Order: sequence, then structure tokens, then C-alpha cells
Amino acid sequence: MESRSRMIIGCGYVGIPLAEAFHAAGDSVFPTTRSQERARQFEQQGYHPQIADVTNTDTLRSLPDADTVVFAVGYDADSGASREDVYAEGLKNVLDHLPESTRRLVFVSTTGVYGDADGQTVDEDTPCDPARPGGKAFLKAEQYLRDHSVWSSRSVILRMAGIYGPKRIPRSADIQAGRPIPAPGGGALNLIHVDDAVQAIRLAADAESFSPLYIVSDGTPVDRRDYYKEVARLLGAPEPTFEEPDPDSPAAKRAGSDRKMSNQRLVTELGFQPKHPSYREGLAAILGS
Repeated sequence: MESRSRMIIGCGYVGIPLAEAFHAAGDSVFPTTRSQERARQFEQQGYHPQIADVTNTDTLRSLPDADTVVFAVGYDADSGASREDVYAEGLKNVLDHLPESTRRLVFVSTTGVYGDADGQTVDEDTPCDPARPGGKAFLKAEQYLRDHSVWSSRSVILRMAGIYGPKRIPRSADIQAGRPIPAPGGGALNLIHVDDAVQAIRLAADAESFSPLYIVSDGTPVDRRDYYKEVARLLGAPEPTFEEPDPDSPAAKRAGSDRKMSNQRLVTELGFQPKHPSYREGLAAILGS
């Protein structure tokens, strides 16, 4: 495959390994960052960093021509901006400033746009009903993209399940310390290893034919308590104990949306083959001796 130029807007937990994968394939990589220091680090890695902030349109006026643009911005609670400012208005700002030569836009969204499915399977045709601010902001961003006269036909939305990987295993410190985990019994946890999230983005970026929307998960939902038990086993920690979370806590709100994500469209249409087809393989790769 010929080399291409790839701009990654928001080069964080997913964007960094994505940049590495693109670069290893011979592509020119244009990561954005708000930090001069981070830009220098990217430059040392052979990338072409761009100082940009999606909430500040003045920084978006000279975005480079890129074959592919991936919007994978994370939320920084210390920035003073709301989730809607970052995900929805931030995407809108980028759409207003992208060079029209861009061939493909991949928007990294979330399965948090769905509501409670009472344990049933959810796919791309399931109606959305987000309960949390992040899900609502992402859904608004998706609508901006769908309604856009230029970018709607050139874009792919990827609704990511819970992303985990090295240095991102929720509650591992609590498990090692023997602290109770606030997790109700029952309820499916839908996951995607960061390596497989990168694979899905690359498939969406280069597919000749594609649907406008895909769910990205490993296709193997797990009871959240079983997940934490496996983390404990691999860490050599005592089996975890659990407690009911505070009803107003993020943990309770996440657990209140019981759904099982189907990745069949991604598998069938784009040939997605997860390297880590379940949490067992994914956790073993991170924590196994």
C-alpha cells in the first residue's frame, strides 16, 4: 500500500499507538497537541506535530493537508472546558477548518451513546439514549458529522467500548490493596483492547467501501465482577470483594446501562479480527508473567 498522510487530532492513549502504527507503515504522521513540549517529543519520533486545540478556532486555521484525519480527542477535566465543548463543538470546529482535500475522517466515539438495554444485545441500529454527559456530547458530535454537507459522506463513526490496555486497568490498585470494589452484581462489561482499537481505526481509515457507523468491541461481554476476579487472579491478589456503588456515582451510572455490544458489522464488513478476542487474552497479555 502506498504511503499516506495521517493527521491524528488528540494523540493520547489511543492516538499514540495509532501514530506508531501509521509511522511503521511508512505514512507521514501529523499529531496535534496543545503542548510545545509534547510537540518536540513527537518531532523527535519523526512525526510532524501541529499545535492545535479543538476548542480554540484560532489554532485550527492552518491544519495540514492529510489523506486521513482521525478525531480521537480525550477529555481533560483540568482544561475548564465541558465535554460538549470538547467532543461536540470541538469536532464542529475541526470540520469547519479541515482542508477539503481530506479523503477520510474517522471519528472515535463511544458506546456510551446507548441507553439501558436490559441485558440485550445492542448493534448499530439500536436507538441511542445516553444517560451521562459524555454520551450526550458524543451523540451531538455524531449528529454534527451526519448533517455536514461535505464530511458526512467521507466519514466513519467508531463507537468504542471500554478501552483498556497497559497502564489502563480499572481498579487494579484497589484489587491489589484488598479494597472493596464498587460494582453491582450482574451487568455486562463491554471492552476493547487498545491494540484492537487501533486496528479498527486503521481498517476504517483505508476501507474502500464502508458503512458510516461501527461498534468497536471484542465481541465478548463479561460480567464486571468476573472481570475484576480475573484481574485479581493475574495479579496474585486475594479474590476481590464488592460493594454496591453510591447511586449517584459514575460507577453506578455505568452499571445502570446493561447491554451487550455486537461487533458483527465490523467483523463482516471490514474484516476485523481482534488480537485479544476477550478480556482473558487481553489481561493475560498485560499482566501475565
